[in-house]
Amino acid sequence: MTLKIVSRLKSIAEAKKSTLTTWKPPLSQPSALVLAAGLGLSTLMPFAVTNLQTASANQKTQMISQRGQKVEITLVSYAVTKAAYEKIIPQFVAKWKREKGQDVIIKQSYGGSGSQTRAVIDGLEADVVALALALDTKKIEQAGLIKPGWEKEAPNNSIVTRSVVALETREGNPKKIQSWSDLAKPGIRVITANPKTSGGARWNFLALWGAIAKNGGSEAQALDYVTKVYRNVPILPKDAREASDAFYKKGQGDVLLNYENEVVLAAQQGKTSPSYIIPQTNISIDGPVAVVDKVVDKRGSRAVSEAFVRFLYTPEAQREFAKVGFRPVNTAVAKEVEKKYPKVSKLYNVQSLGGWDAIQKKFFDDGAIFDKIQSGRR
Repeated sequence: MTLKIVSRLKSIAEAKKSTLTTWKPPLSQPSALVLAAGLGLSTLMPFAVTNLQTASANQKTQMISQRGQKVEITLVSYAVTKAAYEKIIPQFVAKWKREKGQDVIIKQSYGGSGSQTRAVIDGLEADVVALALALDTKKIEQAGLIKPGWEKEAPNNSIVTRSVVALETREGNPKKIQSWSDLAKPGIRVITANPKTSGGARWNFLALWGAIAKNGGSEAQALDYVTKVYRNVPILPKDAREASDAFYKKGQGDVLLNYENEVVLAAQQGKTSPSYIIPQTNISIDGPVAVVDKVVDKRGSRAVSEAFVRFLYTPEAQREFAKVGFRPVNTAVAKEVEKKYPKVSKLYNVQSLGGWDAIQKKFFDDGAIFDKIQSGRR
């Protein structure tokens, strides 16, 4: 019991220590003048991103607002969404200020989806969760923090982002990797995260399984194929970000199983040339968003939290998701950028595999298929 409590406290502390940042809204002109005079400053930054220590100090500082008190909410999300939310959040903060006359501070925490889920359940207070898969959101629901039926509380069954799995190779594709079947060949080193801790890695696993099962293969054939692929996996990082770092920064592996959006973002940032394949049989990676009812009711932050969730579906926000490689769920924006994405001839979703509850039990529970595959590797 003591070890379990220590483990829970450690997961919360790590989430806060390593990933929690804060967006502060721009100060109104009278507020800026008052603060500048009091602090002896000649200029002020319009936005500030601070670490948790600075955020703690800011909480003690009363912001001067002409039309209402400040409001704070916390967004907890998975690692690869960070680049998009860093652009979306300032737009929402400015919009809320214009319309409501109220300053909003949005704290953010990013990490592996499974780890983030555990941190929220164990006490990391999130007003909004945007995780890598609905299964993680359901775990928070089962913990009593989110009310049942959250899927119907936002547009598109609360799916706010979409992507597919990409096979990212070294520049020039020296191993001539062209399809799913190549990943099982001897001598091919495959990099993917651990599906026990990473939502992205679960999508990768299901994409591998579907490469056989959705093309007429039997369960036995799918198991044989996926087992061979994982024999080619030298390491299992805890989340998609660490897997990307292993591939990009440490030079490990011949091919990285990755979100398509992560490949696009890496190319934009100059980490690599966009050398990747989108397999024609692929899984729709659906990212949900939900308000954490117990937290927003405790804090009195429901109105701004629900408004933030709604804002994520607007063309403005969906364009920001698209800029970093996500496939938009907003129909108009999807039409604007459709030429940007390779078409997938056979796209399936988790419902076609039985839904997340069945998937968890079959593949990812302790002693289920993934654990058996891992046991066979040792």
